[in-house]
Amino acid sequence: MEAVLEAGRILKKGFRKTKIYQKKGAVDLVTEWDFKSQETVISRLQTHFPDADFLVEESGIERRVSPYCWVLDPLDGTTNFVHGFPFFCVSLALICEDVPLLGIVHNPELEETYWALNGKGAFFNSRPIQVSLLTKVSQSLLATGFPYNIRKTYKPILKRFEQVIIRAQGVRRAGSAAMDLCLVARGVFSGCWEQFLKPWDTAAGVLIVAEAGGRISDFSGRPFHIEKKQILATNGLIHQEMLEILADRDLPDKHGKVNIQGTEYKRFY
Repeated sequence: MEAVLEAGRILKKGFRKTKIYQKKGAVDLVTEWDFKSQETVISRLQTHFPDADFLVEESGIERRVSPYCWVLDPLDGTTNFVHGFPFFCVSLALICEDVPLLGIVHNPELEETYWALNGKGAFFNSRPIQVSLLTKVSQSLLATGFPYNIRKTYKPILKRFEQVIIRAQGVRRAGSAAMDLCLVARGVFSGCWEQFLKPWDTAAGVLIVAEAGGRISDFSGRPFHIEKKQILATNGLIHQEMLEILADRDLPDKHGKVNIQGTEYKRFY
């Protein structure tokens, strides 16, 4: 927590400055503040856990000998950060042989900190939280995000977005998957879904959702793990309805054709 809060203070300072950024892709940005946040967290953790692995957005994985791995996104929502939109965070998780033990997500600008320990519950600024009790998608505020490869994969993604938005009470697309997951855990959103995320986008948030009483899977209802390319996180009560809405049987393939069996669509994930 000390490491994450310190990184947050650095990001808050950077948020008020003119940002210089580089492009990792057409719409994938990175700033000096990503690296400053990363260096802060890793240096703190390595002092106490010198043998642990690190899986970090800006540097891949550092292999050592420990079954423990710290999964870090030093700045989730970099595009928001660059443009002055205060929906960004530091996301840190501790995984032991694929089992999440700890998750922390901190938005320094909004002064929001979410965290969870495996089996100990989920918290928002030290207050216990739980998912919403809404039972229908039509009652629900939901969240989603668009991947960095949206220009190549937009047809199935926009089709799913269309299928959800005509059924939900509302859908928000704010630009930070980690924060979206935390808002599901807090009961603000009753669910969120997204494709083509990376482990550092979800590792902390999925534990926070689970400890708040939510359910997480892929779009077929299979158990989620952080290497998967699809995530559906809900309060559990609308999960089956969301699975039916997101089902791929009526989605177009890359040529704009519909395959009822869904076999052609599987190339997208």
